[in-house]
Order: sequence, then structure tokens, then C-alpha cells
Amino acid sequence: MSLSGLAFFALIYFVFVITPGPGVAAMIARGLGTGMKGALPYALGFMLGDMVWFTIAATGLAALATQFALAFTMVKFAGCAYLIFLAWKIWHTPVHITDIKQVNAATDPWPSFIGSLTLCLGNPKVIVFFISIMPLVIDVKQITLTSYFAMLVVMAPFVPLLTFSVLYLAKRARLVFQSVTALRRINRGSALLMAGAATVIGLKG
Repeated sequence: MSLSGLAFFALIYFVFVITPGPGVAAMIARGLGTGMKGALPYALGFMLGDMVWFTIAATGLAALATQFALAFTMVKFAGCAYLIFLAWKIWHTPVHITDIKQVNAATDPWPSFIGSLTLCLGNPKVIVFFISIMPLVIDVKQITLTSYFAMLVVMAPFVPLLTFSVLYLAKRARLVFQSVTALRRINRGSALLMAGAATVIGLKG
């Protein structure tokens, strides 16, 4: 994989990491309730969950692309359509303060780690990205052992950085995360990023 291809993958992955979803909502709720307690194992759980889905996609989709070209093409088209739909949904979804509650989540290392890992493994946004969006970004048939580890290295910092940032901001700015106007702006900014990612992927062909 070229450096430009790796950079493009990193950019699209970054957009998906920061867009709203169950994971980000859980981070905000945890930050409001417990601040930075247990942040490291909590972040590592999300990171490992993403890597598990990436590994499944990288191995399974490569075989699908080689042996079932039509099915693979349909998966790619479905992914692109979902990307556009998700941007529209994020933009138009109404915001309610009651959606974000202060919670006293477990802050011990193992419960924090297992909690975020299981949440990530069951997160539909993560599943959709790695199964249907990732093939739009990279040629899965050309993933080698070297490029696989290179992408893991590129992925590694994003989720922990997001987790620490969200927890810290939620702790320091409770009013921001409980303001309808602020949350609506966050959602719409994320929707624009999502739509922009769809445009870039479409132009890339």
C-alpha cells in the first residue's frame, strides 16, 4: 500500500471515528458521570474492538473480492449508499437532552475495558464501516501482511485520542454537552464530514 493510500484510509477512518454513534454517546455519558476515571482501559477496549472488526474485514473481504466479484461490488454500493443515508440521518435527527444522562459507569480497569470492547463489537456504525465502507477506500485484494500492520499502526491512536478528548471535554464542559444548540451543531458538523467523505470516496471511484 502506498503512503497516499494509507493517508487516505487514515482520513476516512478519522471521519468515522468522530461521527456520532453509540460509542461516542457512551463516551459523553461516561465523561459526564465519572470524568477521566478508568479512561485508559476504557479507550483500549474501543481500540481493540475496532482492530477486531478491521481484521475480520481485511481477511474476509479479500476472499470475497477474489471469488465473488459481483457480491463484493454489491457490498461496496450498499456501503456508499449507507454512507449518504447516515449523513442525512445525523443532520435531521432531533436532539434531546434526555438522550445524554449522567452515569456512574464502572471505573475499575477490567470492567471499563470489557464494557467498551463489547460496546464496540456490537456497534453497527463500526460494523458497517469495516464491512462495507472500507472496501471503497482501499483495494482489499492488495492487503499484504505489511500493509495490514501499517493500517493497524495508523488506526491505533485515533480512538484513544477521541476517548480521552471526549471524556475530558464532558468533564470540563457539562453545560456544552447538555445544550440542545451545541449538540445540534456537533451533529450537523459531523454530518457534513460524513457527506464529504462520501464525496471523496465517490470521486476516487
